[in-house]
Amino acid sequence: MRYVIIRDDDTNASTPVECLDRLYRPALDRGLPINLATIPEVSLSACQEDGSLEGFLKFRNGHAENVLPLGSNPKLVEYLRENDRYEILQHGLHHEYLEFERLADRDAPQTIQRGTELLVAAGFPRPQTFVAPYDKFSGLTLRAVAERFPIVSSGWYELRRLPHSWWPAYAWKKARRVPHWRVGNTLLLSHPGCLLSCFRSYSTSLNLILQHVKSKPLTILVTHWWEYFRHGSPDEDFIAFLHQTLDFLATDPEIKVIRFSDLLSRQIPLN
Repeated sequence: MRYVIIRDDDTNASTPVECLDRLYRPALDRGLPINLATIPEVSLSACQEDGSLEGFLKFRNGHAENVLPLGSNPKLVEYLRENDRYEILQHGLHHEYLEFERLADRDAPQTIQRGTELLVAAGFPRPQTFVAPYDKFSGLTLRAVAERFPIVSSGWYELRRLPHSWWPAYAWKKARRVPHWRVGNTLLLSHPGCLLSCFRSYSTSLNLILQHVKSKPLTILVTHWWEYFRHGSPDEDFIAFLHQTLDFLATDPEIKVIRFSDLLSRQIPLN
């Protein structure tokens, strides 16, 4: 059996319910879980490296506040709670550029805790998985997250960004050439880049996805809901490609789509 986790990043208080449902209704109706890396208190002025506004703010609709907590959108919260195939992951706090790489070490514990409290206050279970904006940490913020979460999902891990005490475990991971590893009680998971992306060729991406899924015990597929609506309207070709991928995952008897939290409660091979 091959296992797949679908991780969709950047759900926040300005995300329209209609966007998520358009993307994932086929998956939900077939019983496939979708893991949403959710911003607890989104910054409405969050920018990318070039200074342009983040794509996930496309639908902020004139809000004048500096930040919006997830609970300020009751329609979205109700939708996510009613559809229990969604699993909520903690995605930073405000999702400012490189938030958890630039965060001052002394501020990390309260920043992490505030994000968790906001998600719980909105009515969701305490998140078990943490995703940093842009998948970037400093060594000390990564340690602070690992002390509080049993699962960290990231793109990759670099020696210079790790606590020194983790170096032996990292060297063993590199020697075995495996994507997923463990430090203490925390699983540190990697993904093969954003294979479900509007910036890739749809004609070649499915074969690349199949290659990864068929060759690994566990694959994390990352996408971003707002890319499917990046011009303010649905990208029908990209949505069709997502649905084609979901159909493949749902119908192959050798593949099972799971939640991140299933890794804590079931004996699932990682590597």
